[in-house]
Amino acid sequence: MSKRVLLAKPRGYCAGVDRAVETVEKALEVYGPPIYVRKEIVHNKHVVATLEAKGAIFVEENEEVPVGATVIFSAHGVAPVVHDEAKARKLRAIDATCPLVTKVHMEARRYAAEDYDILLIGHEGHEEVIGTSGEAPEHIQLVDGPDGVDKITVRDPEKVVWLSQTTLSVDETMETVDRLRQKLPLLQAPPSDDICYATQNRQLAVKEMAPQCELVLVVGSRNSSNSVRLVEVALGAGADASYLVDFAHEIDEAWLHGVETVGVTSGASVPDDLVQDVLAYLAERGYGDLATIDSAEERLTFSLPQELKRDMKKAGVS
Repeated sequence: MSKRVLLAKPRGYCAGVDRAVETVEKALEVYGPPIYVRKEIVHNKHVVATLEAKGAIFVEENEEVPVGATVIFSAHGVAPVVHDEAKARKLRAIDATCPLVTKVHMEARRYAAEDYDILLIGHEGHEEVIGTSGEAPEHIQLVDGPDGVDKITVRDPEKVVWLSQTTLSVDETMETVDRLRQKLPLLQAPPSDDICYATQNRQLAVKEMAPQCELVLVVGSRNSSNSVRLVEVALGAGADASYLVDFAHEIDEAWLHGVETVGVTSGASVPDDLVQDVLAYLAERGYGDLATIDSAEERLTFSLPQELKRDMKKAGVS
């Protein structure tokens, strides 16, 4: 049996995650530890543990941050009330919200100002959904997948728009939109797609790779929506099996029984050294033949938050 590995490209860090992690690292450099971070900066165990070791303290809410300290808001975005709470505690707040999430927040505010009913497609309880909903709570209803469509009621079927969480499965989102359109034929779409380019690109690479694989391993954490979606996409696209692992040691050798081709990818909040550990694990078990499935070139970068850049300049940190 000839054993091989197909490695998806693109995979791992997207521009928004890169910016958020660098924001914490630079803040530690400029202000010195401890730096407080509200919620996980990105949904990855290894990243959080690495930043904790450098002096970041992760909290659930602003009230856990000492008055006057520095707090960073995660890449998933926060509701306006969170900014207000930070001001009330005199916190130095640095907003590491991904600019693609900020775009959805701006759309929510604009449609609310025009008195639209906004149908937000996303997963209940996800931080990004909580943040977006908080922009216009009286106008936004959550639609959690196609089955959530039946519960929707709107004031005026001619003034309805859908928005979405940025990290969803493209296919499931469009299935939900199709169901919504059956119920609300005049439903409007956002001016540009809300699902993030990186989420789409990682799903496309997996769709291309999965039909050739008996097994697809996705490196990522369970609370990472885009990582969980990659497992679903792999199974939907023809892989016999797919599993989510944070680290190489979580791989069960039984998964490799009778498997010739293993696909490997990672979620958008996963550093590549974790993927390299998985490749090393597979190589030790005879999967030394490696080919890359290259489906898109990513060149996008985001600049750091303005408030941090200003202080970096003052401190002479580059």
